[in-house]
Amino acid sequence: MTSAYDRYRAADSELPEGAWTWYLHGAGEDNMGKDGAPELTPVPRPDADHMLVRIDSVGLCFSDVKIMRQGGSHPKLYDRDLSKEPTRLGHEVSLTVIEVGDHLKDRYHAGQRLAVQPDIYQDGKSTAYGYTIPGGLIQYHLMGAEMLETDDGACLLPLPDTMGYAEGSTLEPWGCVMAAYTQRRRLEPKAGGTMWIVGRPGDEREYVFSSGLDAPATIVLTDVPASVAQLVEGTTAARVAIRDGIGTDDYQALVDELTDGAGFDDIVMLDPRSAATAGAVATHIARRGTLNLVGETALDGLVDTDVGRLHYDYTAYLGGRGPDIAASYGEARNRCDLRSQGTTVFVGAGGPMGLMHVQRAIQQPDGPRTIIATEVSDERLTSLEDRLAHLAESNDCELITFNSQTAEESLHDFVMGTTDGRGADDVVVSVPISAVMAEADTLMNPDGMLVFFAGVPNGTLAPLNLSAVYLDNAQYTGTSGLTIHDQQQVVDLANQGALSPGSIVGAVGGMRAAKDGLQALVDGSYSGKVLIFPQIHDLPLMGLDELKETLPEVAAKLGPGDTWNDEAEKAFFNSQLGG
Repeated sequence: MTSAYDRYRAADSELPEGAWTWYLHGAGEDNMGKDGAPELTPVPRPDADHMLVRIDSVGLCFSDVKIMRQGGSHPKLYDRDLSKEPTRLGHEVSLTVIEVGDHLKDRYHAGQRLAVQPDIYQDGKSTAYGYTIPGGLIQYHLMGAEMLETDDGACLLPLPDTMGYAEGSTLEPWGCVMAAYTQRRRLEPKAGGTMWIVGRPGDEREYVFSSGLDAPATIVLTDVPASVAQLVEGTTAARVAIRDGIGTDDYQALVDELTDGAGFDDIVMLDPRSAATAGAVATHIARRGTLNLVGETALDGLVDTDVGRLHYDYTAYLGGRGPDIAASYGEARNRCDLRSQGTTVFVGAGGPMGLMHVQRAIQQPDGPRTIIATEVSDERLTSLEDRLAHLAESNDCELITFNSQTAEESLHDFVMGTTDGRGADDVVVSVPISAVMAEADTLMNPDGMLVFFAGVPNGTLAPLNLSAVYLDNAQYTGTSGLTIHDQQQVVDLANQGALSPGSIVGAVGGMRAAKDGLQALVDGSYSGKVLIFPQIHDLPLMGLDELKETLPEVAAKLGPGDTWNDEAEKAFFNSQLGG
């Protein structure tokens, strides 16, 4: 006998006349839905240039909460009047194609399963799915050029038959985690860009610039040694500007004059000594720009660094002891992944994204051997251990948890004690608080890497030890968003059995529970991801630990640590659609 799950997978049932939909009509939770519930809207039929899709699962994200709170004032909604043109939340989506217009039949077919890559751009402008383009909190909707003809082509990823619906929805957050360990920074001088070389009066060192000095179209020199001035004379730069004797108060005027206020694509500081000056110079790095610090003497203190721009603008802090200025550049010197066999600290490890970072590190074949997961909630740390301890054991990885709120010693002292005073090889921060980011910097060993996964607004400063960048090759990285290639990497790892993406699911619910799911994110009710299944209407939100009481036939199929898997998903659909 064919099961309810198999019938659902076949996707050939008669379409309903109406689709339940959560529209956002303005800022605030009261403007989500109608009278606190989803609305019933007609199911459209596609024309030749569209296809009708069924939304199978939607992962909720704190970004959804931000949109709900801000409404049309959200940066990606461009002051849209949502009372006239509402949007829908939900960008972590797994879907099935139901009906295909004639002009799309060469690419898509009924029954095809796809995941959404929501970080969409049209003509260079962000039109993200679940933001500008209404998202997945609906049972059925049309897709056309807004999704299929973007700056990067179609923003849909085919899913293998072996991947479940919930797993498909987790590809977006998992892709963001993968992106954090791929090289997003520009690590060479920009061709045709503007470079500013800042010297220190009295520095007479003989520098060399073995490669890259011919890349910029404009080079600005400020108080550089004679050796550098001679090097620049031999380049093919179209323009050389000399601005000696200027101070930090003059920098903005220089930026306005020579870059129209955009900032310098590449900045080089030679023999820096003043932390305040280094911080002032760093303010004027262009988006995706570099600051190359070259010297042998430490700065006189920590540098107030824009940690928002590290995350959102991919500003790159590079350096070396010299005398070759070019030695600081390149991927060989500037790593982006966790150190093999090292020690990694995850700050904010108990939330959904933190859990994914920890799981990736555990399951990474050449990853760290010691992982310190920190959180301020014992309940979340217990959940983390329940979910991931079995993976750590099977991957020969030591998993240590630490609650800085209840421990008798500080996190810094704990990390130093665990590493015999060396500090961690890598520190990954999933907490968007500048003070936490600054504390994380103190946990690293001299050549460690600090990853700012959580973003804070541009202009947010944190004191960082930038001396370690050029004296010891410390790395500071941050990423925002993802590409479809990052999601494909997750699919490939899952197919290889090297990653179990569905294990991050923490709670499930039907369509009516979507609003409760968003509140659960605000309250921090679940350590794992909240998954909504739009085709299941009335199921209330429940954590996986509650399934033993509410849906025992589903709970019986959960994996080690009560983790979600394909068998549990089949039992879940059979329990809800079997009637």
